[in-house]
Parts: sequence; C-alpha cells; structure tokens
Amino acid sequence: MLLKDKVAIVTGAGQGIGAAIAQAYAKEGAKVAVVDMNAAGARAVAEALGENAIAVTCDVAVHHLHLCDHDIGFFNPQARLDPPLRAQRDRDALRARLADGSIDALCSDHTPVDDDGKQLPFDEAEVGATGLELLLPLTLKWAREMKLPLATALARITAAPARVLGIDAGHLAPGAVADLCIFDPAAEFHVTRANLKSLGKNTPFLGLSLPGRVRYTLIEGHLAYDGTLG
Repeated sequence: MLLKDKVAIVTGAGQGIGAAIAQAYAKEGAKVAVVDMNAAGARAVAEALGENAIAVTCDVAVHHLHLCDHDIGFFNPQARLDPPLRAQRDRDALRARLADGSIDALCSDHTPVDDDGKQLPFDEAEVGATGLELLLPLTLKWAREMKLPLATALARITAAPARVLGIDAGHLAPGAVADLCIFDPAAEFHVTRANLKSLGKNTPFLGLSLPGRVRYTLIEGHLAYDGTLG
C-alpha cells in the first residue's frame, strides 16, 4: 500500500470526484478525513470507508439545525449566513449527527450585523446573524424536537466544547469555577429586536417564540446578568 500510515484530508469528498479520491486514498492504506458541506454525503462516504476514516472534532452552528435553503424564501437577507444554508437533507443529517455524538459540539456562530449590512439585496448583504442569546433557546428547541434528554442537549454547549478545547469548564463540581446559567425551560423567549441585548438585532428567527428563558448568569460566582429585572 503506497499510502500506509499517511493521513489524507479530502475536501468535497461527500460525492462525485471527491468521494472517488477519498476511496482511492483509503484503498492505498491512508487514513482519510472526509470533508464536505454536504453533511449527509460526507457521513455516507465516511461510513463506507469504515476504519479508514479518521475521527476529527467538529461543531455546528445552531441556526443550521433549524434552517435550510427553503428558509431563504424570496432571498431574505436575514438568511444570508456562512456557511450558506443547504438542503433539508443536510440540515436533518446535522441534527441527527449532533444527537448521536458524531458532531461534538454546538456553537452560536454569533456574528452580529447592523441594519445597514442587512438592508441590501441578498447577494450584497453582509453574512451573519446574532446568535449568542439564541444558543440556549434554539438548543432546547432542537432537543425537544429530537426527543433528547435535557442533560444530553446541554452537554453539547457546555461539557463537549470544553472537552474539545481541553479546558476545565462546562461542568459542576466542588471547587470548579462557578460559571453558571440559570434558566427556566418552561418559559418562552420572544425573539424581538427589543428583547435582544446584542447591538446587532438581525437574525432569521425574529418574531419567533422559543423555549427557555435565562434568569441569571454568573461568571466566577459573580452575578453578571439578572433576567428578572425586565
């Protein structure tokens, strides 16, 4: 085998020529990282390679769990994101792979854009959306729809990213740093421009009511946010 003990990273490997290249490298003994924006296709190719596919850590932005290309509608600038929204099958593959642990972590991809950047034709609008304040509610929404335990869903935005980064965080234990988010899972968060604290008020989720409302945030044991004040 010409490529034994070698590692190959193949982009666009979820289909077509890229998939054929990944298979050829694996046949020659290489360990192959299958990389593609077509999540469903990449997963299928990696599974077909079996032990020749190598594990890499990765995350997914929370808006990609809920949106697909249909949500762009008539070229809504709010839905211009990076990576761009893909087909429903790709969205569904991301949701499933995050649930089964194939995708390690969930992130906000908080990229606030001001009004001037979004009040433009779709192909001229700035990419991005406010995401930090919506990470918890959208995570809870995904968990409910996937019928996942609350602890499993929360681990994807706490313990899992901490493990990937190799830092002692994202868990509760005696002596651990008291970085805490206290929330009411039964309360709803109404996504309005007035309710968003970020300077960037633009998000594809404006107008929705999402599960979960943060009551308090503590950083190193000190109160940083009190959501009961208004």
